[in-house]
Amino acid sequence: MEPMGIGELIRELRKARGWSQGRLASTVNDQFGTTLTREYVSNWERSKVKPGAYYLRCLSAVLDVPLAVLEGEVDRRTFLTDAAGAAIAPVVASDLLSEGFAARLNGGPSADAWEAKLATYGTEYMSLGAADIQRRVSGELVVVQQQLDDPRLWSVASRLMTLYAKTFPGSDGAKAVHWYRMAAQAADQSGDDDARVWVRGRAAIALGYEGASLGVADMLADQAMAISVKPSLGLLNAVYGKAHAAALRGDQATALELAEQGQRIFDQAGSYEQTSDYAVPWWRVNVFRSLLLARLGDERGAVEAQEQARRELPDSLPRFATHLELHRGLMLARAGDRAGGTAYAQAAMDALPPEKHSLTLRMLMDEIRA
Repeated sequence: MEPMGIGELIRELRKARGWSQGRLASTVNDQFGTTLTREYVSNWERSKVKPGAYYLRCLSAVLDVPLAVLEGEVDRRTFLTDAAGAAIAPVVASDLLSEGFAARLNGGPSADAWEAKLATYGTEYMSLGAADIQRRVSGELVVVQQQLDDPRLWSVASRLMTLYAKTFPGSDGAKAVHWYRMAAQAADQSGDDDARVWVRGRAAIALGYEGASLGVADMLADQAMAISVKPSLGLLNAVYGKAHAAALRGDQATALELAEQGQRIFDQAGSYEQTSDYAVPWWRVNVFRSLLLARLGDERGAVEAQEQARRELPDSLPRFATHLELHRGLMLARAGDRAGGTAYAQAAMDALPPEKHSLTLRMLMDEIRA
């Protein structure tokens, strides 16, 4: 096994604390009066630039790791596996316990404040991705569970749980599905049918799009559709999640029928909000359709959906543009050019900065290779 590089070690230590690259940069700046940027941290982690002696000392302090490890005098991989976990876990647990007890003692945020938090997370998830917000959302869950005397906060908790579930790969068959099920139960506690449908629908489209735990995706979609047939974003997600599951099973007729149903729901319930995980605007529906039709081998329909999506896709969301490129790679692979499809998709992934990568993109790459 090759020695662990300084960039890889910085990335792993940062992620262990649930910090984004921006958070690491701002922590160094706050403690040492430097002008470190997120972009520079990214360059370190990608081994484009090696931290100088001064910044190594800064990182040693803020990441709580011996300088000798950063300088390579101690095996970095051994340190990370044998020592870092024991050092980091109590710090994280301490922070979470403190937040939870403080919420119980002080009453915690109001329902309106929680709704505002949810709106912020919905927007940030679209651009930052799961890894950057997992630690923060886990802290919010610790706080909100102290306030569940209010039924409205069961609705908040259920939506936070759904977002938290998205930070785990659906293919692991455990954590993501566990949290999606918990989110559905929490939504039921709220008595809010909109939340009950949305949570189940969001889980269904996440699993269906990822091609993971298709039985669970079907079950949650069916539950959402049984709770209410009122056109809503939750129902739209549920229908498309079920369509993807059908496509992956080879049931083309059912997949197309559900896609048509989804289109009718969108016509009545589609959102104007463009950049939130809680929204489904026209471009996002076409991202759903693009992958669905690529999986079904409908190259003409998939390309049309991709063009429709690109017309309205905000420039601030390059990750979703990469999704569309991977759909093209999948079409090539399914048409028989596996090597060409894989190369096309990998080039699209390489063009996207690593900090913008997501679990879902990596799972799509695996599907193309397979």
